[in-house]
Amino acid sequence: MTMKMKMTLIYAAAILAVLAGSTALYAQMGPQQGGGPWGHGPGQPMTAEQRLQRMTRQLSLTDAQQQLIKPILENEAKQVQGLHEDSTLSQQDRTSKMMQIRQGTSEQIKPILNADQQQKYEQMMSRQGRDRSGPGQNQPQGGAPPPPQ
Repeated sequence: MTMKMKMTLIYAAAILAVLAGSTALYAQMGPQQGGGPWGHGPGQPMTAEQRLQRMTRQLSLTDAQQQLIKPILENEAKQVQGLHEDSTLSQQDRTSKMMQIRQGTSEQIKPILNADQQQKYEQMMSRQGRDRSGPGQNQPQGGAPPPPQ
């Protein structure tokens, strides 16, 4: 066996070892550690509980605020699920209704937050809108950015 073949085999073995190790590590991760940047799998929306946990971390919500916000997020999740199950809507109508639902949720959450939390919440929603409006995503007509969610 030539030296070049030996080195190729060593590199191949190293790559396989790294792939096997990372796959095993990923399989052991819990849902809050992996599955994408928001703690859920690709293409899967966050649950109301996951959203509440993220908001609690990012906004330092009190227990009382969490108790008030949780049913709002659960209600939104039910509305969104119903929207996805409605096969009579066009994609444009579905997107429009989704934006209305998110806007309504945002309007219910904002009064529960203090001024600092409201500012952070606006930034969170603004970042989410930019993340969702990347290449290949449907843009609202008229060029206006989507309302906060």
